[in-house]
Amino acid sequence: MTATIAHAAGARRASVARGYRFELVKLVSQWRIRLLVLACWIAPALFVAAVSQQSSLPVDTLFGRWMHATGWAGPLVVLGFAGTWALPLLTSVVAGDVFASEDRLGTWRHLLVAVRSPRRIFAAKALASLTVILLLVVGLACSSAAGGVVAVGNHPLVGLDGHLLTPADAAGKVLLAWVCVLAPTLALAAIGLLGSVALGRSPMGLLLPALVALAMQLAQMLPLPVAVRLALPSYAFIAWNGLFTSPAQLGPLLIGIVVSLVWAVTATALAYLLFLRRDFTNPTHDGSGRRAVTAAVLPLVGLVAVTAAVVAAATPASGSGIEQDKVQRAVATAFAHLYRIQTRQLNRPDVTEAQLKATATCNKGGGKVAAEGPGNDWRCIVSWHLPDVEAAGTAIYQLDVTADGRFVADGDGPKEVNGYFLVRTPAGDAPNPLWQFDGIVELLPTTKG
Repeated sequence: MTATIAHAAGARRASVARGYRFELVKLVSQWRIRLLVLACWIAPALFVAAVSQQSSLPVDTLFGRWMHATGWAGPLVVLGFAGTWALPLLTSVVAGDVFASEDRLGTWRHLLVAVRSPRRIFAAKALASLTVILLLVVGLACSSAAGGVVAVGNHPLVGLDGHLLTPADAAGKVLLAWVCVLAPTLALAAIGLLGSVALGRSPMGLLLPALVALAMQLAQMLPLPVAVRLALPSYAFIAWNGLFTSPAQLGPLLIGIVVSLVWAVTATALAYLLFLRRDFTNPTHDGSGRRAVTAAVLPLVGLVAVTAAVVAAATPASGSGIEQDKVQRAVATAFAHLYRIQTRQLNRPDVTEAQLKATATCNKGGGKVAAEGPGNDWRCIVSWHLPDVEAAGTAIYQLDVTADGRFVADGDGPKEVNGYFLVRTPAGDAPNPLWQFDGIVELLPTTKG
């Protein structure tokens, strides 16, 4: 085998482009890849169209409560699901198996004779798997958007701070959100390449991206310091939420994208170095558990520590990032925007946010604990003023704030403002936008979009 490789090295090597086409054909010829492509290009449209026609909506998912109102809510619901489950599994199936399949089939000898360059083999396989993953992501985005717009219509979308986005603006933000999640998807794909190279035909190589993504999702649910949270590439699957506020919360999003790209480059480089050092003369190569730990796991753990230190030094944020002032500002802003929507529903005279002068006073645990950090024991009293009315209006909300900054505000009265899920309009009963609404607390100090 060694003599064969040495002789082949002196012959003309196949180009990367030729190897890429060969690897791409091998991938798309697999029945499971074809099935995934069909599923990603068809299933989201059917799902969004079906759910949008149901009386019960996925209100526990961001933008799920607006799927009756606009077709642009559907692709964001699918995006939330994809970041949690679909994309980690897709990267596992594609990138996590691209090298391991050669080990299972015992075809490394034939491939080396044909290509005559381990470097070009790695490049061709990495590019082919990246192409398939991009095809799957584009399918998810296009299919869900088409299903939503066809089933519900091209209508304005309510943002996470209550402001109304025009259909064109909503379409642009939805597209940008899907583009942003490409960065953490690339990070998971690179981890898949690393697992496939380091663990050989072991099933753990195939499962590695999904397991890493699951571990990071569990970490995001914990009350971690902001610097550690942003140092995980999984945060970029959440940070796109900041695009749907005004001004946009770009700080966490940009940090998440940069961290994800650093992870993608690092994991790919580690996979490349391991691949070049591999002994192809051993047909029973199964990877080494010790080598996987020392050459793959430990560098990535060190990368978390380094990125956390860099983020902590570059940003003034501390603790969980969820503070009383931020919660009060987020609730008051969202209430003011949504109050205007309710005013238009009821055909009342329009009033601006500046005229409302909405403020919120929030405490946690009934004032018995520090007003900071996540929890479902936040309570806010919102006050506002109407022109030519001396008495201030008040409304009560119970808040459930998660560790990543998302909150759900549940109206607790008065009934005519936020105490009932419907409002009676001249056209009939309509959903009350002030009854329950989603919002986000920016974990970093306020940024301008």
